[in-house]
Order: sequence, then C-alpha cells, then structure tokens
Amino acid sequence: MATVLFFEKPGCGNNTRQKVWLAASGHTVLAKNLLKERWRKDELRPFFGDLPVVQWFNPSAPRIKSGEVNPASLDADTALSMMIKEPLLIRRPLMKAGDMYRAGFDADAVHAWIGLNDAKPKGNLEVCPNGQAAQPCPSPGAAK
Repeated sequence: MATVLFFEKPGCGNNTRQKVWLAASGHTVLAKNLLKERWRKDELRPFFGDLPVVQWFNPSAPRIKSGEVNPASLDADTALSMMIKEPLLIRRPLMKAGDMYRAGFDADAVHAWIGLNDAKPKGNLEVCPNGQAAQPCPSPGAAK
C-alpha cells in the first residue's frame, strides 16, 4: 500500500470522501492544506503530468464559474503563476505517492495508479456537489 501526500481544501466534502476511500483501501493519507502551501512552479507543475492546461484547474473555483478566468486560453506558465497567487484555482486533490504525481480524483486512474477497494462512495468524487449555481464553500477558518 502507498503513503499518499494529499493536498486538499480542508472542509471540502469530496476531498474528505476521497481521503476516507484511500484509507479504507489500505493507504496512509498525509493530508495537507492546499491553500496554505507556498507553491513554486517547479513544485506544482509535476502534479499535472501530461494533462492539458485546462484540466489543471478546479472548474468549481468562483473565478472560473463566473467566466473571469478561462483556462482554455492560458499557457502553462501563466496558469502556474495564477494558481500560485490563487490556490483555489488548482484542481483538487493534488496527490503524490513515491515519485508519482496526480491532480484530481479520477477513480479509475487512481485505482490503476495505487489501487482502490470496491467500496466507492456514492456520487461523483470530482464534481462539487454544491453545483454550479451554489455559493462556494467557505475557506477554512472563515467567519461563520
């Protein structure tokens, strides 16, 4: 089983469900706050591998949902610069196991990568369950 460095937005329901599934599959999950990490381009870039730039972004990020940011129009260097300034734009989770990196939680890809048990949680683990019209989840530590 793998030890997975798991960068998440604390409080994100999908990230919680993803971590629980990884742990139930026998993996050790070391969770870190994606929003508090001091990213550098050379640290962030490996997580995206050969994914197209548009797939590096969190489609539920407020600036993407509003159309203010159009990932399809960005090159890799610009995308990384924007994500470092505004980590909410980063597709979650970011995961590292050994020397392998991954962005997002495509269950089939994660299963092929490190293995998952058959107890898949219900629902889509990659799409925000609050929907496109919902207000974004509060950032950790935000006043309630």
